[in-house]
Amino acid sequence: MPGPVKRKALRDRADRAAAGGLFERVQEAVGFLRATMAGRPPEVGIILGSGLGALGETLTDARAVPYLRIPHFPAARVAGHASRLILGRLEGRPVAVMQGRPHQYEGYSPAQVGFPVRVLRGLGVRALLVSNVAGGLNPAFRAGDLMLIEDVINLTGDNPLRGPNDERLGPRFPAMHDLFSARLLAAARAVARQGRIVLRRGVYAGMSGPSYETAAELRMLRRLGADAVGMSTVPEIIVARHAGIPEILGISCITNVEGGRRTASLDHAAVLKAAQAAEARFVALLRGVIARC
Repeated sequence: MPGPVKRKALRDRADRAAAGGLFERVQEAVGFLRATMAGRPPEVGIILGSGLGALGETLTDARAVPYLRIPHFPAARVAGHASRLILGRLEGRPVAVMQGRPHQYEGYSPAQVGFPVRVLRGLGVRALLVSNVAGGLNPAFRAGDLMLIEDVINLTGDNPLRGPNDERLGPRFPAMHDLFSARLLAAARAVARQGRIVLRRGVYAGMSGPSYETAAELRMLRRLGADAVGMSTVPEIIVARHAGIPEILGISCITNVEGGRRTASLDHAAVLKAAQAAEARFVALLRGVIARC
């Protein structure tokens, strides 16, 4: 009968097989990107939400790679998402910028949504800055505000870590307290004060989408303590913690404020328009944070 060490090795091998070769797929994508990179590997990863892609155009020494060229990388198919990874420098730091992201409502699993984050970690990223557009639930908010995400509520109905766990990618039961870096939160607040940027703070609730929330759902979310709601970010944050990325920062661009009730029709074009109106302030905030990373 095998001893404890051998039994553990057999269990680990079985879990890796059941996980479907996720580790190998991540390594294949990382190897492809390393072969295309010039200079230092990225230290900071940035995920840009709908209508917030302009930051990617400000990189120097930039090289853009369409998601469809990267092995196993899920494409972003929604308007406002360029669906490419840009490797370059920003504020003197080597960065990897995702112009657009995949979503669960496009048919991707939460694990597929989180796959790019694993690749960024494999490239060497030590800080991840995640952005999104979101509906405001806090009545003190205004359309166009930027909100620092201080915590998240996973209401997507799933988890990107569900299923067999490969210990090479992260622990079976990662802790989810203190998700966001106190240092980066402080840096963002300092940049906002210096640039006179209105910067809110709050809790982000992640829904699966693609339908917008009903009036009853909006009231529920507010009672649960959510200040903003959107259809992204939560799977990526969970995977980032699981993957061991040391510092995480999340920023929401508030495109509309519902205050707990649905008062008017809402469509994606209006969301994109509101995000683009706030983009200059968003870019200034992100550049300031990256300079302090």
